[in-house]
Amino acid sequence: MIDHPFPELEVGQVKTSRGRTLTETDVVNFCMLTGNWLEIHANTEFAKSALYGQRLVQGSLVFAIVNALIPFDSTVVEAFYGVDRLRFLKPSFIGDTVWARTKIIDLQAKKNGAGVAVSELLGVNQRHETILRCEFSLLIRGQRLTPTGSDPFSSMEFPES
Repeated sequence: MIDHPFPELEVGQVKTSRGRTLTETDVVNFCMLTGNWLEIHANTEFAKSALYGQRLVQGSLVFAIVNALIPFDSTVVEAFYGVDRLRFLKPSFIGDTVWARTKIIDLQAKKNGAGVAVSELLGVNQRHETILRCEFSLLIRGQRLTPTGSDPFSSMEFPES
């Protein structure tokens, strides 16, 4: 999504992700990580009697996966700044494939050429249903960060073959 320093961004820029299928492993690992073992997520027999007749993928997991589908360039993204107006518009199920799309809707300048980029984030499934929508904000550097000492091979010599 964000792959340029703040001064190079423009309102209206759009990025679309690759797809990713939500799996049983995702749901179980998220249950274990968060302690969210609600039966609608973890119990097939219970979920058969619930509104959708099957287990749901946790909304917070769907949000985490959808926003991570958009690639971020760590040389320009300083920090996650926040999320507003997050809504889950359709349920997500194990086996659904999701995609993300972002559109920059606002740019707010800060100090040193940096600023906050606000994007509309949409998650869509294979049924072409919008499953989530929010405003997703990132603090963007004014210029690329060039990490020092991050290449462990820079001072090594390779043996001759």
